[in-house]
Amino acid sequence: MSEIFGVADRNDDSLRTIGHISYALHAIVAVGAVIPSFQPSVLLLVAAFILDLIKRNDAAGTWQASHFRWRIRSVLWAAGLYLVTAPLWLLFLVPGWIAWCVISIWFLYRVVRGWLALNDRKPMPLPT
Repeated sequence: MSEIFGVADRNDDSLRTIGHISYALHAIVAVGAVIPSFQPSVLLLVAAFILDLIKRNDAAGTWQASHFRWRIRSVLWAAGLYLVTAPLWLLFLVPGWIAWCVISIWFLYRVVRGWLALNDRKPMPLPT
């Protein structure tokens, strides 16, 4: 029986490590989005997104599944919002800048909130 718990503990630690890596990559991109002089590659976010998509099945049925869902949904919503507001950059520079700042701050909030919950071993709330 202890072997089963040992495997579960290693899987939990492995998923938490993946979560920390993913949240770190998200945070680098999120901070870069709100600090104009610091622009990391969006490839970091794509790498984190792909990592989350690949490993989310490993977290099925655990409290960590909510974190994979949280990170994936955060990226998809942010990408959609950036795409929808992109024409504002072409038509009106200031409203486009404001919209992207709001989206970036929202994304940074999601990253920080999720990362803190992961660190405390707490699941993320289900979407309503």
